[in-house]
Amino acid sequence: MDLLNTLVDKGLRRELPTREEALAVLATSDDDLLDVVAAAGKVRRHWFGRRVKLNYLVNLKSGLCPEDCSYCSQRLGSTAGILKYTWLKPEEASDAAAAGLAGGAKRVCLVASGRGPTDRDVDRVSETIKAIKDQNEGVEVCACLGLLSDGQAERLREAGADAYNHNLNTSEATYGDITSTHTYADRVDTVHKAHAAGLSACSGLIAGMGESDEDLVDVVFSLRELDPDSVPVNFLIPFEGTPLAKEWNLTPQRCLRILAMVRFVCPDVEVRIAGGREVHLRTMQPLALHLANSIFLGDYLTSEGQAGKADLEMIADAGFEVEGAGEVTLPEHRAAAGGGCGSHAGTGCGSHGEAGCGTHAEAGCGSHEGGGVCGTAAAASAPAAAADQPRTDLVAVRRRGAGTDLAPNA
Repeated sequence: MDLLNTLVDKGLRRELPTREEALAVLATSDDDLLDVVAAAGKVRRHWFGRRVKLNYLVNLKSGLCPEDCSYCSQRLGSTAGILKYTWLKPEEASDAAAAGLAGGAKRVCLVASGRGPTDRDVDRVSETIKAIKDQNEGVEVCACLGLLSDGQAERLREAGADAYNHNLNTSEATYGDITSTHTYADRVDTVHKAHAAGLSACSGLIAGMGESDEDLVDVVFSLRELDPDSVPVNFLIPFEGTPLAKEWNLTPQRCLRILAMVRFVCPDVEVRIAGGREVHLRTMQPLALHLANSIFLGDYLTSEGQAGKADLEMIADAGFEVEGAGEVTLPEHRAAAGGGCGSHAGTGCGSHGEAGCGTHAEAGCGSHEGGGVCGTAAAASAPAAAADQPRTDLVAVRRRGAGTDLAPNA
């Protein structure tokens, strides 16, 4: 297919595809899906080999958020039966992080619900970062605390944070349809603040909220301009008790096409499969490793994920390897430049840049949403669902790990 050959050539040169080419990837047929995966896989392997970076979420403060993000189980007015608790103590958060690190994670993503941190909150998180780094030499720490005020990114950097996550979530044109309590521009401003402070920036999207192909391409092109090192791709978990509870718009094939499009637009950036991979990719998760080079290990913020052991087995069985703590995630040209998906001259995935987690928007690192579950007792006992039916049985609220007395999943 001429389209795919063109996109591979551009990806190897870090050249931006046209909007028409990106849209064409999303419009490919299921018959062509393996060709699309193979083509995007060439770009992924060129820049990242067969390494898979593991990230681990710690939900520092869960629920009771004053924002009204429609996709979020922690939003104002949500009746989802999630865990609700106030700030974990630094030692509690460090203990939670240790489980993920023992499972092979090299980055810990510290997330807290809310519009944004107070200065006291920044102090709390700074103490938590110190506790984690004191116990785990070489660990990367990403913070995801919402909208940042002036000076807060610098304080987090001084405390030892390596990255900051704040997702765009959807296109600027449709942002007002999912959230009214803050703006798209607010989110862009926070990513800029992280960049300016020397933090590695992480910013991504949520697919499956009823958006069009044009909206998906718009937000990914906007991310390229922002140039984060890490782009988490979240797939909406339609939690009961939220406004988007009935939005079951994704198939495994659609998810793979979205990941391929992101890889072609941001060829040398860390593409992370975040919340919802178990619910929407299901048994096709291994194919997604040919597109993305990063995943979350174990559970998400408010929902259960695939068992950590199953994640590790999936990576090995698919012929990939877990990225070691001593390995540099980003390609040499990006790491040497301090980040940016490409060059600051307009190639690659935008300008300026760095790496990170998820967001107050999804199930990535910093999502008020969380991810699905794969292999729970409920799922195991459920009858096989028709291909065109929502797999509501795969959504399970997290009841273990941070904020509970039960051992975490890692």
